[in-house]
Amino acid sequence: MNVLAIGCHPDDLEIGCGGTLALYAGKGHNVYMCHVANGDKGHAVIMPGELGRLRTAEAVASGAILGAKKVFNINVPDLLVDSHNEEQVKEVVEVIRAARPDVIITHSPDDYMRDHVETSKLVFNASFNSSIPHYYTKSESYPVIAPLFYMDTLAGVGFLPEEYTDITDTLETKLNALEKHGTQIKWMREHDGIDFLDFVRTVSKFRGLQCGVKYAEGFRLCKGWPRMTAKRLLP
Repeated sequence: MNVLAIGCHPDDLEIGCGGTLALYAGKGHNVYMCHVANGDKGHAVIMPGELGRLRTAEAVASGAILGAKKVFNINVPDLLVDSHNEEQVKEVVEVIRAARPDVIITHSPDDYMRDHVETSKLVFNASFNSSIPHYYTKSESYPVIAPLFYMDTLAGVGFLPEEYTDITDTLETKLNALEKHGTQIKWMREHDGIDFLDFVRTVSKFRGLQCGVKYAEGFRLCKGWPRMTAKRLLP
């Protein structure tokens, strides 16, 4: 099975579905990751040009730990993700047509900031457009409108999962991958006094408590024809 996870910034996928992606890869599925924004404004000291390059490299290193076959980068500057921007839609369509996913994971449309919400809408639009033969990009159309799962919001606020994955065996892999994002994790730990790895562990433990395992990640299915299926697609 081909699995495509599309997040907004480098590190968003590790936070929301890193354990699940590691589970997929461990079961022999093809995992592809994509970040739409380059994270260039996510630091108080490092300037945007340099930060964008650093965070892109961090995403590749993190993806390798999770077992991703490829990490795509749309390279949109932070705060400029726009689901109505047709060039951005086409860039995501290209990723979908390259990965040919059986399932897609992305942000909830109710997440905490605009770039995340716009990424969710962007993926929804592009995953339909990718199936249209006369929607022209460099690649041929992909005839499947893949089922779409929304991953947890930051801190789980306003998000009640409908499905869970047991990530007890992959939690440490998730955290190891997340720690590769040193421009974020190290900075928050040393300058803001925030242990973001503990933050993510706590959310995973809470989701595990909800579904009867030690650690879990939660998801909701996009309910729209023809994206629903009777198959269990999450690992």
